[in-house]
Amino acid sequence: MTTTTRAAEHCTGGSAGASVTSTGTNKTRTSRAVSPSGDFMDIAATDHLLSTTRAVRRRLDLERPVEREVILECLRLAVQAPTGGNKQAWRWLVVDDPAVRADVADLYAHRTLETIDRQYPRIRDPQTRRVYDSARYLATVMARVPVLIVPCVRGRLDGPGAANAAAFYGSIFPAIWSLQLALRSRRMGSVLTTPFVGEDERRYTEILGLPDTMTPIALLPVAYTIGDEFRPAERPPIETITRWNRWTDEEGRP
Repeated sequence: MTTTTRAAEHCTGGSAGASVTSTGTNKTRTSRAVSPSGDFMDIAATDHLLSTTRAVRRRLDLERPVEREVILECLRLAVQAPTGGNKQAWRWLVVDDPAVRADVADLYAHRTLETIDRQYPRIRDPQTRRVYDSARYLATVMARVPVLIVPCVRGRLDGPGAANAAAFYGSIFPAIWSLQLALRSRRMGSVLTTPFVGEDERRYTEILGLPDTMTPIALLPVAYTIGDEFRPAERPPIETITRWNRWTDEEGRP
């Protein structure tokens, strides 16, 4: 079975080749599109993957090991993402050594719990409070998460000949998101965290042995998930946050 087929089956819970149709006004739309190679691409499975790849914290399986080959498989897909100027400057550090994980987790918990404790009393939105609750949980179990992935970029924004920030970060975040989608399609979960700045970043790079020429961008805890059913999050209607051609205010006035 190919990787593509496995991913589609994981997302749909059935055969990747199944066609799904929906009936609109006087027309029926197939859920599959033809790729340039002539193969079918299942739009329903793709939409499901995109809309249910959530930030996973509480449902990370802390007991089940994650195979290195599966991580490499996902990273191979991740680096197919676009990269500015074709520099391909992303680098990936995968941490599965318990001692290194513990050192990273200690640093993560110190900063994260401090931030949560400071901001939590001011939060009134129930959905945001749930996010903070799950973030607190993650900070307490980070050392037990089987794999931590550290996406890096070769170079420094504060170094000589540095790229502009948009190009610098814009060349790594598409790959990070592709990685998270690949993980999800293999019944794994992850969450993008960016906890280290200033002195914390210096300590972070020391723990990981990163050279001065490398910038750590994020920290992704990765594990198989407890259950694989995830739902789309609540978001505002897209029509209320989309403008066409020129900006208008909420009432449609320029």
